[in-house]
Amino acid sequence: MHDLFLIKPGEIELKLGNRREFTRRLKEQITKRLKGIPFIFEEYPGRFFLTVEEKDSELALFVLQHCPGINGVAKAIRIKKDIDEICQATVECAKTEISAGSHSFKIEARRSDKSFPLDSYKICVVAGNSLLSEYPKLSVDVHNPDFIISIEIREQAYVYSRTVAGPRGLPVGSQGKGVLLLSGGIDSPVAGYMMACRGLALESIYFHSYPYTSPEAQQKVERLAARISIWTGGMNLWIVPFTDIQLAIAKASYEEAKTLMLRMAMMQVADIIAHRINANSVVTGESLGQVASQTAENMRLSQSKTSLPVLRPLIGIDKEGIIAIARQIGTYDISILPYEDCCVLFSPKHPILKPDFGELRSHFESLALGNLIESAVDNSERKCFDFADALKSGI
Repeated sequence: MHDLFLIKPGEIELKLGNRREFTRRLKEQITKRLKGIPFIFEEYPGRFFLTVEEKDSELALFVLQHCPGINGVAKAIRIKKDIDEICQATVECAKTEISAGSHSFKIEARRSDKSFPLDSYKICVVAGNSLLSEYPKLSVDVHNPDFIISIEIREQAYVYSRTVAGPRGLPVGSQGKGVLLLSGGIDSPVAGYMMACRGLALESIYFHSYPYTSPEAQQKVERLAARISIWTGGMNLWIVPFTDIQLAIAKASYEEAKTLMLRMAMMQVADIIAHRINANSVVTGESLGQVASQTAENMRLSQSKTSLPVLRPLIGIDKEGIIAIARQIGTYDISILPYEDCCVLFSPKHPILKPDFGELRSHFESLALGNLIESAVDNSERKCFDFADALKSGI
């Protein structure tokens, strides 16, 4: 037995001349996530279809729900363009809904093939009547039905009930690759998720300051990387030994500037790693004004240490909005585990909010951190998380 999934691609359909490349990327992501599982992928105008063996159906649905580039997905019945077969499929689709206690329904029809003898309204009427004949206790409710049966007349006919939302956006990798500054906090995992949904493949960087940050803090970030991999299809995590750099800043920088010097050093590390892995951007979880280092002036200063675009998808979102997304994608409960990252260490009581750009740039250069930064990059540990690892982790 096999199951068929009808996939609604959304934004890909707007790409006109580049649509084939975006479709290739989407198929590539699905193939990567369904590694080792046989499937058939079909492309038609406005719809994709995935056929898998029944035993793989649950995994396939999970993959499609978490694959950027997909607006929605539904398990569908494919039949000939024959109204009697369509009515039979409508009754079959309704069985599950009725057994779950539904009492009212609505039929929605979409006739892309205009040669089909019945128009959309008549398809709804005939299919609805067949359902009422089979289940007389059902009622029609076009405004607030318990369930909706959708019928699409294309190269064949498709009937389905529930459409599950996908993450929307663009297929991962269609917009190149970025490096994500991944801390153990709430914000950066959300930023990674949001950029993945805009088509950016990701590798992440974690700054570890042992013994000032604990092994549990690193494990927490690894769990976050694995969780984000559900959306990205896989991720490399670069664990950068940052202790020597942080101690050098603590020793040589004046108190109010320590956080800024730390952020500049992180951005310089990110720039080096990004160029080594051919990434086109740096991604951070900064939100304007949320903390002292995230004023416009301070962000200008920190980003001056990279030649790449710095993408800040959370820039205009408040903390409550960020937390809501974190809960939605399953990172919040991991992020609030009580293990601090290196950003909170040696933090000044009164950090600079509006730095003098030239003065602070000169101060950073006077710290002569270049050799320490190069050494930290060279001694970084790379951990690889693929989609299977994310599933095995149980998070």
